[in-house]
Amino acid sequence: MSNNSGSRPGRGLAIAVLAAALGAAGGGAAVLWAWKGAVSLAPMGVAEAAAEPPAGACGGGKVKYYRNPMGLPDTSPVPKKDSMDMDYIPVCEDGDEAGGNVVKVSLDRVQRLGVRSEAVEERALSRTVRAFASVQFDERRQTVIAPKFGGWIEKLHVNATGDAVTAGQPLFDIYSPELNVLQQEFLLANRLQGPQGIGDTRLRNMDYPERELEKLRRGERAARIIAIPAPAAGTVVEKTAVEGMRFQPGETLFRIVDTSTMWVLAEVYEQDLAFVKVGDMASVVVNTWPGRSFPGRVTFIYPALGKESRTARLRIEVANPDGALRADMAATVEIESPIAGRWVAAPDSAIIDSGKRQVVLVERDEGRYEPRPVKLGARVPGYVQILEGLKPGERVVTSATFLIDAESNIKAALAAFMGESR
Repeated sequence: MSNNSGSRPGRGLAIAVLAAALGAAGGGAAVLWAWKGAVSLAPMGVAEAAAEPPAGACGGGKVKYYRNPMGLPDTSPVPKKDSMDMDYIPVCEDGDEAGGNVVKVSLDRVQRLGVRSEAVEERALSRTVRAFASVQFDERRQTVIAPKFGGWIEKLHVNATGDAVTAGQPLFDIYSPELNVLQQEFLLANRLQGPQGIGDTRLRNMDYPERELEKLRRGERAARIIAIPAPAAGTVVEKTAVEGMRFQPGETLFRIVDTSTMWVLAEVYEQDLAFVKVGDMASVVVNTWPGRSFPGRVTFIYPALGKESRTARLRIEVANPDGALRADMAATVEIESPIAGRWVAAPDSAIIDSGKRQVVLVERDEGRYEPRPVKLGARVPGYVQILEGLKPGERVVTSATFLIDAESNIKAALAAFMGESR
């Protein structure tokens, strides 16, 4: 490697004279350093002065450290230069930098681009969870007619699926030899032992109709044909009974469902499950009635998730007095789930999301904006929950179209946070 000082004798002579003068004047030890092949001498007092922070670097405040001007993860506790002879940038105790992590935009450009800011504040948040669903019968409002005795169906009074029935309405007439024997035993016991005889326990155990039992208590003749009433009001959704058929004990002849209340079973994504709880209000819209909303309430969250769909099933109970909702209808659900407490929230337009890091621009002064990483929580209509990074009262940029032109400045400013996190 060639020595540049040899090609410039005047420069070497000047350095030697300066060193002699400094040594004679200071009377102290000298510091020797090399830069691009040149050898220079300076007294210790000069080196110590270089370690002092530049005047006014933090407006009179304390310097926390100095970071690399090129954004490299390199810091220094004292002022220094990098390999390109660029000064390290001071980072102040309040987090600001002297020309560091603050993006500066001229006021004229701020006005032309229509930059707007808004103060963040604590507010009550409510998240809306949307899900697909299907309408089903209320399992607790279903009734099956399955007689506990055998016999024959003599006549059908309700003979079509879909018929609406009321409680106590006759469904069909039956002839049952087993019931006829029990009726005769009841009448004989009453005649021999009086009203306190054998009693009606055996007949009641067979679900013998109360109306027919009253006739027997009055001593009326036992009826050959017994009318079986509907135990509850609703709609016939299943009918296997046929006039003249023989049925066995326990055979299902009718299934009746009360449709005044329906279940809406919603499939909620796994990441939304934490925001839903029993008691939340829901709004249900079915494809059949797109302009109508049915209010409901979450009454149960099923304990398992679908292995393939990764969704959890919710049960929403919805009133259906006019029968507009029918089983197996497709529906969409919106569940309003309030978040407990009050939280710092920023407008959703203020979030700059790169996928790995979420940043907001905090307005420090007119034309000065600090990119600040934040930790986000729930997203609600118009706002985002801020878990870390902002305090109430700080102003954030909500209309930041100038970021396209200032992208390089923001990247340089964010490099300071990379040094802090290491």
